[in-house]
Amino acid sequence: MFKKILIANRGEIARRVILACRELGVSTVAVYSEPDAAMPWVRLADEAYLLKGASAAETYLNQEAIFRAARTAGAEAVHPGYGFLSENPTFAAACAEHHLTFIGPKPRVIQFMGSKAQARELAVSCGVPVVPGLDGAGMSDVQLAEAIEAIAYPLLIKASAGGGGKGMRVVHSAAEFKDAVKLARGEALSSFVNDHILVERYLTEIHHVEIQILGDQHGRVLHLFERDCSIQRRHQKIIEESPSPAISDDLRVRMAEAAVTLATAVGYENAGTVEFIVDESGSFYFLEMNTRLQVEHPVTEMIAGLDLAAWQIRIAAGEALPFMQDEIQRRGHALECRVYAEDPAQGFLPSTGVLTTYRPPSGPGVRVDDGVESGSEVTPYYDPMLAKVISWGQDRLEAVRKMERALRDMVVLGVTTNIPYLLSILGQEAFRSGNTTTNYLEQHMAGWMPGVSADEDVLLAAAIFEVLQSGGRRARNQDISEEVEARADPWNDLTSWRNVQGV
Repeated sequence: MFKKILIANRGEIARRVILACRELGVSTVAVYSEPDAAMPWVRLADEAYLLKGASAAETYLNQEAIFRAARTAGAEAVHPGYGFLSENPTFAAACAEHHLTFIGPKPRVIQFMGSKAQARELAVSCGVPVVPGLDGAGMSDVQLAEAIEAIAYPLLIKASAGGGGKGMRVVHSAAEFKDAVKLARGEALSSFVNDHILVERYLTEIHHVEIQILGDQHGRVLHLFERDCSIQRRHQKIIEESPSPAISDDLRVRMAEAAVTLATAVGYENAGTVEFIVDESGSFYFLEMNTRLQVEHPVTEMIAGLDLAAWQIRIAAGEALPFMQDEIQRRGHALECRVYAEDPAQGFLPSTGVLTTYRPPSGPGVRVDDGVESGSEVTPYYDPMLAKVISWGQDRLEAVRKMERALRDMVVLGVTTNIPYLLSILGQEAFRSGNTTTNYLEQHMAGWMPGVSADEDVLLAAAIFEVLQSGGRRARNQDISEEVEARADPWNDLTSWRNVQGV
């Protein structure tokens, strides 16, 4: 086992990996940008090194600075988390050059599966179904327009090297195709330095279902069931759950087998996710593979009873998976909601500022993965996700009820969040019945507005904040007992008159 690991990331995933390392008795090294200097995960690590600057390019994407910190700290391995450098094959290869173990798959696998075109070819060779379409490599826009005539509209143009919705365009008619290709190529080139695109039939009423896999260095690849990630906004997931309410047991088995087949064929090691879409008829199609730990991995941990972050580290250290596929049992139902500092009523504009009060929920069946605390500042430099709230129940309805309670109990003051928006989704009959397609938000949440007006919301937040602040003040009445004096009593803050003296 490693003695010291550097976490090349920030926020809740940095904190999550630090906790996994503690479970394994491994020392941790954090790196942080100037805006993140006071964040809780920085203090949680055994050591922390400043990456000068504020932007991601200056800091968490700065390979030279990260390797310098690893060398200074004497780290033996690097955990990339998700995002930033986690799927960068150049970084993974450079880790080896700096005598560091990259906690993830081999660089060649990251590069191969990072190409949607190559991954699609592998799927076809393994007999895994793919969406009807074609590879636009080497084709001009005119040639591409001619080649897709046999595919019915609507079409989806997507960057081969892309992710997160970048380089994606939905085209509904031939008249739109030329401009859409130009825009997709341009965005792909600026985001991924690669304008290679694919064109596929765009399926509308679909479910996004992914299979979590684990592979060790000894040739064993196992799956840890599926997650349904269909509740998305602009191709970004906001609610995930397991098991999927949209698929049958037979389909679940076939998709899991397909995922294991693909991972085995590419020689996959460590944690990864094979993503599929499922159409109205129950047919499934390979979408892509994410060669890293997913944001939504806690959902799988809750239903499978395995620590994925810890197993990433153990596999990278050379440990073999000690269990067989039939020994992994699914239990209950888990749900995850991503809490963002953003305003859904204002086009989901990010909300920046200081968290004057932050109180995560707790209680039976509730888990929170976060990287903030009261006093933390939400800056414009990084993703505005504050926390992931995860609930577990014996069945889906129980998990949903616990999630609703948890979100209502959560206190976030100082910034606007999407909590009311999440609660609105959870409370709808369509969601509770499992009707969760990828266009759910367009169909059910278009034009959504909060139930409380903005002015009322501000006044309520101010009142709560004032009461919370009053808890640490001494009462002004000198005759009051020490017991009463210690209470958080808003009456103690009145400055003019009281109708009862000495109480």
